[in-house]
Amino acid sequence: MRGESILRGGRSGAAQALRTWKMQRSSSRLDYRGPGAALMNDEARYRRYLSGDDRGIDELVEKYGSTLTLYINGYLHDIHEAEDLMIETFAYLFSKRPCIRDGGFRAYLYKAARHMALRHKQMSRPCFSLEDLAEEPESEMLVEEVVKNSELNRILRFCMEQLVPDYREALYLVYFEGMRHSEAASVMGKTEKQIADLIYRGKNSLRRRLEREGVTNAE
Repeated sequence: MRGESILRGGRSGAAQALRTWKMQRSSSRLDYRGPGAALMNDEARYRRYLSGDDRGIDELVEKYGSTLTLYINGYLHDIHEAEDLMIETFAYLFSKRPCIRDGGFRAYLYKAARHMALRHKQMSRPCFSLEDLAEEPESEMLVEEVVKNSELNRILRFCMEQLVPDYREALYLVYFEGMRHSEAASVMGKTEKQIADLIYRGKNSLRRRLEREGVTNAE
């Protein structure tokens, strides 16, 4: 079984199908991607699912499952709960089958995950953490020279944790996830100008904190 039962049973059926897919994927290491999958964008994969080809599900979960789990874990601080909520996010998407504009799939997915994480925590204000993101790829611009070894990487994460939550999340979405400002704005419910301001202020705040920790070459 892969995504076929997602078409039946609503959201709970979708979640169960995704969990079954995950177990089979882990045990068999099968590659469900079809011909030309590498050339497809996210929206094409999503339309592939909507047209009845369940390989679109496999490809999207394969692409985003791990990184989305880590993003959710920034809120929950429990990797197992985060993984369950990742599955629920995909289940919601595949059961509701919303219309998503071209170029908007990733932002829609992360926005849905963010909403579910905040609701799960019953928080009045977002509070994003980078404590459990040790396996995430490093920022390409802000910390290119900082993360040369594990100690400097630890310092980076420590300093990121001290930032205002909105600074921290904006930096993560743009630098760690590689989102455009427009995508990050959609996820966080901000305007692009607000995201640009958060990035600017966040980088300056992070740079000052890194310097206090003895790191002076962060750009």
